[in-house]
Amino acid sequence: MGTVRGYLSSYPARRIGQSLLTLVLVSITVFAGVRAMPGDTAQAMAGEQSSPEVLAAIREEYGLNDNIVVQYWNYVRHAVTGDFGTSARSGLPVLDSILDALPITLELAALALLLAVVLGIGAGIVAAVRRGKPEEWLANAVALLGMSVPTFWLGMLLVLAFAIAMPVFAASGFVPFGQDPVENIRRLVLPAIVLGSGLAAVVMRQTRAAMLDALSSDYVRTARAKGLSARTVIGRHALRNSLVTVITVLGLQLGMLISGAVVTEQVFVLPGFGKLTIDAVFTRDYAMVQGVVLFTSAAYILINLLVDLLYSVVDPRIRLGGSR
Repeated sequence: MGTVRGYLSSYPARRIGQSLLTLVLVSITVFAGVRAMPGDTAQAMAGEQSSPEVLAAIREEYGLNDNIVVQYWNYVRHAVTGDFGTSARSGLPVLDSILDALPITLELAALALLLAVVLGIGAGIVAAVRRGKPEEWLANAVALLGMSVPTFWLGMLLVLAFAIAMPVFAASGFVPFGQDPVENIRRLVLPAIVLGSGLAAVVMRQTRAAMLDALSSDYVRTARAKGLSARTVIGRHALRNSLVTVITVLGLQLGMLISGAVVTEQVFVLPGFGKLTIDAVFTRDYAMVQGVVLFTSAAYILINLLVDLLYSVVDPRIRLGGSR
């Protein structure tokens, strides 16, 4: 009994419980928000020239005549079984459409994240270690450029430079990795650069600030006094203690990658999650809008949960504090 109670009061269990509660509140907000959108849902599904009989049949089929509490309960009851409704635009199940588009966005986000982590952390370390030197000025200038240039503008510049002037990469379209791996990467490099440039700049600035703070701390001075090599002091002591801040930034910014993919996929004509969202909004496909927003929110909550659990790995004091 004591073991069960101890687990329920532990840091991971409390974070999982908070995440589930957040997901319930988000589902209520999303459901109410979609119902508050202007216009008649049945009219949007049937079209402007539909008859009253057709509208009445749609309202009966989708339970639109029930009060909003009953509608929400029916939606949740079906959603937990994977039934998010049917798209009014395509006639396909919402979940199938999401699962078809999601791998494209996830691959794009993974490439953008890899780019941001490698360039951001690498440039942040160099800027901190080489403080006051040309390397720091160059890293700061590139980071400022990455945060300042709008996504759509950077995308058009890269298309002009590397797809038209020098046709090294493709300007648009998508090829599945299983069909042609080389062409798949060739078509995703430019979108990944566009999507990851802003995140790389943020990661670089946060890594630099955290590293400067760590390099001036007592434990780093002690490590240097013990005669440890510069690589060991930077990699094992300064960088590891700086990663908590970097992980926090990455967790907060991962959700921005999904929202940023909306613009990037439009620029590079990628049939991913972002384009699916835009098409659903413009065609007033309420079931699809509700599904993609709820799916995105759940992904964001899951990412933050994983980041919080990762804290306890990087910094054991968080895990120990939660068990008390």
